[in-house]
Amino acid sequence: MTPSRRKRRQPQPVAPPPSPPPSSQPADGQETPRNPERLYTIAGSADGARAELDLVTLVVARSLPQPSASPEEAAVLRLCASPLSVAELSAYLQLPFSAMTVLITELIGADLVQARAPIVRRSVPDRSLLEAVMHGLQRL
Repeated sequence: MTPSRRKRRQPQPVAPPPSPPPSSQPADGQETPRNPERLYTIAGSADGARAELDLVTLVVARSLPQPSASPEEAAVLRLCASPLSVAELSAYLQLPFSAMTVLITELIGADLVQARAPIVRRSVPDRSLLEAVMHGLQRL
């Protein structure tokens, strides 16, 4: 029997894990937060009310962003010049769906955007099928 021509792989030595970054604790011993802006500060809703929105709900802007609008609200109004779904807005702004629903609810309440169900085309039967039925009825 002839020996195999393939070479056997030897296990690679395991590299030591990287050392953790130096801690950014201030002198008083409390750790500084990594992300100071939480999602509820972006959405800013006090009561937590939300409109009935799903991922395919289309959002259309009714006006241009005001100078006093937050950056997220201004971005939604600019993007929604043409209808966009909530899922698309969430992806473009890199915000979770829950934060987008609160943000859009605020814009709906301020009458800056309009939310509507997606337009679904009615299914129309094939013309050849209708002609076949018509010819069959004429033969009767």
